[in-house]
Amino acid sequence: MSDVNELLEEAIKETENLNAGEVFLVKDLFKGYVWNRIPRKDRLLLGTLFLNYVNKMEGNIKAVEKTSSNQQRYEKVCK
Repeated sequence: MSDVNELLEEAIKETENLNAGEVFLVKDLFKGYVWNRIPRKDRLLLGTLFLNYVNKMEGNIKAVEKTSSNQQRYEKVCK
């Protein structure tokens, strides 16, 4: 499977296809079968890396509330 850093780059690139105001999970940035093929430990690491990226960068993605299953939600905002 792909390196976690490659997956992070892919997820960041995919956010460009979102419209302003859309709320999403990291797993929404991948096709279902691709996400399911990523080992669980790598999915957890990817989620952590994506959250760190969002918090450090002054981009157009912000972290919002978590779901009931403790998954972090994000929103694309207008810049």
